[in-house]
Amino acid sequence: MDAPERRRILLLGAIIALAPLSIDLYLPALPTIEDALGGDAAQAQLTLSAYFLGLALGQLIYGPVSDRIGRRKPLFFGLALYAISALGCAFATSMDALIALRLLQALGGCTGMVVVRAMVRDLYTPQEMAKVLSRLVLVMGIAPILAPLIGSWIFVAFGWQAVFGVLVAYGLGCLFLAARVLPETLKTPSEALQFGRVLKGYGRMLSHRRFMGYALSGGIAQASMFAYIAVSSFVFIDVYQFTPTQYGLLFGINAFGLIMGSQLNNWMLQRYRSEQVLKTALLSYALFGLTLAALATFEIGGLPGLLVPLWCCIASLGFTFPNSTAAAMAPFGDRAGMASALLGTLQYGLAAIASAVVSQFHDGSALPMAYAIAVCGVLSVTTLRVMTGKLVSDTPMRRGS
Repeated sequence: MDAPERRRILLLGAIIALAPLSIDLYLPALPTIEDALGGDAAQAQLTLSAYFLGLALGQLIYGPVSDRIGRRKPLFFGLALYAISALGCAFATSMDALIALRLLQALGGCTGMVVVRAMVRDLYTPQEMAKVLSRLVLVMGIAPILAPLIGSWIFVAFGWQAVFGVLVAYGLGCLFLAARVLPETLKTPSEALQFGRVLKGYGRMLSHRRFMGYALSGGIAQASMFAYIAVSSFVFIDVYQFTPTQYGLLFGINAFGLIMGSQLNNWMLQRYRSEQVLKTALLSYALFGLTLAALATFEIGGLPGLLVPLWCCIASLGFTFPNSTAAAMAPFGDRAGMASALLGTLQYGLAAIASAVVSQFHDGSALPMAYAIAVCGVLSVTTLRVMTGKLVSDTPMRRGS
C-alpha cells in the first residue's frame, strides 16, 4: 500500500467515523442535556433514535445520486449540511428542536457512509473490500474509544453545547480534506435518475437472497450495539454510579474490543472467505449475548459479570461489519452506490428500531440492554442460516482467490 492509498484510507475512515463520533461524543452529556432542555429520559434517547432514522432514510437518496453524478459532489453537499445542522444543535433551546436538528444532521452525515462504501467497492474486489473495511474499522474505531472520554472532558470544561461545536469543526475538516484528497472513483455513471427506475433497482436488491441475507444478519447484530449505546449512559451513570469520565473510559475499553476484532478479522481473511468468518462471528456473538442475559437476570458476578460478556459481544462485532458489508455488496459492483445505500438503510433502520424499543423498556436496570443484545444475536444467526446457509462454503480459501 503506497502513501497516497494510505492517506485515502485514513480519510475514508475519518469520514465514515462521523456516525460513531456524532453518537458517542455527546453520550456523557445526555442526562445533563435532558435536564437543561426540560425533557425526560425518553426524549433524550430519541435524539439518538432520530439520528439513526436520518442515517437510514438519507442513504436511499444519496445512493442512486452517487451512481449517477459521481461520489464527490454528494459527499461535499452532505458534509456541509452535517456541519450546519451540528451548529444548530449547539443552539437548540428545546428537546423537540434538538431531535429535529439531529435528524437533519444525520441526513447530511449519512452521505459519507454511502460514498465511502461505494468508493471501496469501486476500487477493490469483494475479498479485498473486506480487508480494506477492516482497516477502516481500525481508523473509525478510534472515534468510539476517544469520543466519550473527550466528550466528557469538553462537557465538564465548557458545557454540552461545546460538544456540538467540535462536531462542526470535524465535519468542516472532513469536507476540506475530501476536496483535496479523494478522487472521483465512479467510472461508468448509471442511466438518468427516474423515480420508477430507482424503485425497481431497490426492489431487485430487496428480492436478492444473498444481499438480504448478509445485510439483515449483519444489520441485526449491529442494531444491538446501538441498543446498547442508547441506554448505556443511563445504565452505568445512573444505576452503577459511574462518573462521566469513568463512563467514557468504559466505553473506550469496549470500543477497543471492536478494533481488536476488526484487525483479527483482517488476519483471518488471509485464510478464510469473508462469509465463513461472518458465520463464526455471529454464532460467537449470540453465545456471548445469551451469557450476558443469563448473568444479568440471575445477578451473577455483579458488575464484572455484566462487563466481561458485554466486551466479548462488542469485540465479535468487529468481524461482522466488514464481512457482512463485503458479502452483501459483492454482486452489485455496477450499482455500488445503491447497494451501499440500501445496506445502510437496513442497518440503521434496524438500529433506530432497536434503540427506540430498548429505550421504551428501560426500567433503571441493565436487563433491557442485555435482553436486546441476546435477542439480536439469536436473530442474526437464524437469519444468516435461513437465507444464506447454502451460500457459505466451509472450505478454506485458496491463496489468490
